Amino acid sequence: MREIVFDTETTGFDPKTGDRIVEIGCIELIDRVETGATYHAYFNPCRPMPPGAEAIHGLGDAFLANKPKFAEKARELLDFLGDAKLIAHNAPFDFGFLNAELGLCGHPIVSLDRMIDTIAIARTLHPGAKHSLDALCTRYGIDRSHRIKHGALLDAELLTQLYIELTGGRQIGFDIGVAAGAASSPSCATANAAARRYREPRPHHAGAAELARHAAFIATIDGALWNAGAA
Repeated sequence: MREIVFDTETTGFDPKTGDRIVEIGCIELIDRVETGATYHAYFNPCRPMPPGAEAIHGLGDAFLANKPKFAEKARELLDFLGDAKLIAHNAPFDFGFLNAELGLCGHPIVSLDRMIDTIAIARTLHPGAKHSLDALCTRYGIDRSHRIKHGALLDAELLTQLYIELTGGRQIGFDIGVAAGAASSPSCATANAAARRYREPRPHHAGAAELARHAAFIATIDGALWNAGAA
């Protein structure tokens, strides 16, 4: 199953009042394991950056001035997303901005049927607790010490680890080659998974040639117990 974890940074809180996406970061999962494939882009919002928003993500007018407009990268982004489920923290916010941008440049919007909201999952698992990304990373022991300001790809990386924890934990990513002590590290499964290339599952039944080789091998064993009394 292919899923995309994504996050956006914006000029504000409401695309209906003219706010725009200025950054998007996406991470591909196959069966809840990172494949190493990512998508990341900055966009020129064609409007001034409010100081309050810049204080959160650090993306100012000078930095964004020479970046492409969303419309110039929309097709590339949609190709990466494909038809995968899309996972975000407070997903209605990110979906609202993504679909607003797609609508402005004439692309079909993304169906809300594809939306997975990690805040909704967290509220079910931990009612009454804090459900911010920072609070949940603390709850699950996910290292966010390198998160000084918000950044779309960085937040998507943290959210990927959180999503795995919220939906079953890291046993799905165990690497048999990892030492027992390393396997208990909160980040080792994701790190090892990211370094591996996804391969289609192998069939688990023996073919005719394998069965013939097995029969030939068995025939070379003298005095086999399973042949006792077969005469």
